Amino acid sequence: MGFSVSGSAALVFAGLLIAFGMWHGAASDSFERVSEARSDRADRLLDQQNTAITLAATYVDGTLTVEATNDGSTALSLNRTDILVDNEYETDWRANATVDGDEETYLWLPGEQLTVEITTGSTPSRVKLATEDGVSGTEVVA
Repeated sequence: MGFSVSGSAALVFAGLLIAFGMWHGAASDSFERVSEARSDRADRLLDQQNTAITLAATYVDGTLTVEATNDGSTALSLNRTDILVDNEYETDWRANATVDGDEETYLWLPGEQLTVEITTGSTPSRVKLATEDGVSGTEVVA
């Protein structure tokens, strides 16, 4: 009789130990993921606060020229930058884009100017450029 009580108590304690170990592992992983997500969000917010652009747009003979200067301290990617002309999303503008005269780069560093030429059928009235951080600029076409 003494062994069955001791044996069952040992099994119960071993089960509790295993259950606590599984719970602790899951709770620890969850806490770590939440902490990493908060850190990533803070980094994105800092990048957004450090991003600034200046925009100018002109239309001459069917060609819209958009000039945007990266006035912030964050490097931007052309692959993650979007342009809208009169609320229409432009898709193939990167083929005619230069950053400070360089046609081969897709990196837009602080202080550099992005120049894009877009062929349009009609005279556009507004241009919007949105960066990867959600910072955007809107300009009336001159």
